Order: sequence, then C-alpha cells, then structure tokens
Amino acid sequence: MSRRTPTETSIQELARLTSTTSRTLRHYDAIGLLEPTSVDHGGMRWYDAAALRRLQRILLLRDLGLGLPRIAAVLDRATDPVEALEAHLRWLADERDLLDRRTSSVRLTLNALREGRDLMADQMMDGFDHTQHREEVEERWGAKAYAAGDAWWRRMSPEDRAQRTVDQQTLAADWAASAEAGTDPASPEAQKLAQRHVAWLAGFPGTPGAGGEPVVEYVVGLGEMYVADERFAVHYGGVEGARFVRDTLHAWADSRTDR
Repeated sequence: MSRRTPTETSIQELARLTSTTSRTLRHYDAIGLLEPTSVDHGGMRWYDAAALRRLQRILLLRDLGLGLPRIAAVLDRATDPVEALEAHLRWLADERDLLDRRTSSVRLTLNALREGRDLMADQMMDGFDHTQHREEVEERWGAKAYAAGDAWWRRMSPEDRAQRTVDQQTLAADWAASAEAGTDPASPEAQKLAQRHVAWLAGFPGTPGAGGEPVVEYVVGLGEMYVADERFAVHYGGVEGARFVRDTLHAWADSRTDR
C-alpha cells in the first residue's frame, strides 16, 4: 500500500463523476487498464491527475465503440497524452459539427413539411452520410448487418429518408419531454412510448425480429447502450433521459417475459 496525496480522488467520487461504478473501475485495475495511484490502509483506492487523464481517454475510446482490449492497445501506442487528447478533441469537434448539420437539416425538413413545400435532396440529406460509420457498425454488429442497412437505406427515396429522420427526431423529443416530466417508466404513458420505440426498431433490416416485434434481449441491450454511449444519450436529453428510456424499455421487456 502506498501513501496518497491530498489531490487524489477516491474511487467512489470518481465513479460518481463519470456515471460509472466502483466495480467497473476495479475491473479496469484487474485487467491492467487503469491502476489506482494509491491504496490506503482501509483498502480505499485513490487516483491522481495522471490516472484521471488516462480514464478520460478510456471513456472517450469506449464512446467510439472500442472494446477494452483495443482500448488497451491504443493507450499503449499513443503514450503522449497531449497528442492523444488533441486527436480526441478533433473527433469531438467533428461529432459536434455533424450534429449541428443534422439538426439544421431536420429543422429545414420539418418546416418544409409544415408549410407544404419541397426541399432539394442535398438540403434534406446534409449531415446524413451513413457510410462514415461503416467501420464502427461492422465492428459492433458485423458486415452483414451493415450491408443490409446500407442496401435498405439506398433503396429509399430522399423523401422517405427525410421522413424516417423526422420520425426518429420526434420520438426522441417525446422521450426527452417525458423524462423531464418525471414520468414513471412503468406508467401507461411511458409504455406507449416504449411500444412506439420498439415498432420503430422493427423497421430496420437486420434487427432481431425485424418485421414483427424485436427480440426482448435486443431491446434491453439497446437501452443499456443508450446510457453507456453519450452519442445516443444526447438524443434523449442526456444521460438522465437515456436512463429513463432504458428503464422504460426494461419495464416493457418485463411485461413480455411475465406472460
């Protein structure tokens, strides 16, 4: 056991700040991904500024969809923290720019629908080049899943693509509003949202149960991912909104397994 410094952060505080768990941080230690800077006589783990920077990089890489073995490999290669964080910053700036473009595109489409006028295809599709995430999709769900989704998307007309986007944005806005209102995840109101969400998922090719009702385990897994990945959480008003979606989908799943 080593002696800690006054500037170190406890494992409980670090778990709170990062919306993770002490168990996860202990697991990172067990696999050699993130060791505590010191451990006091009571067994409490503490982390200094260097450890916090390393954890920040771990969380950023996790948000990119990398598994823990690949994260470890990246950290081993990119040993200069300044260069690594600069790369992360560039990625975050790109993500922000993409989200801004998509927001503007959907707003234009929605206004055009309300006013009964048409938009040029390039206006509706700005920010929606789905091929940019090909590598991530193939890593998470396989090349067949990407190929099926890509073929489905290309067969759609620009109007259908725009409407699909509007449907998703409307659903996400309704989720966020319901979460902000403090709706009970098990309430009929929340469960109607869950059913809308499940029906929306069933429209994607390659979804387990597509065309009918998606597999319960798949829906529950997506709910967990919405909380774990900030890129999904942002669509539902942030982490708290994503937790509401997750809990509501869990309640939906329980109603199916209890039958």
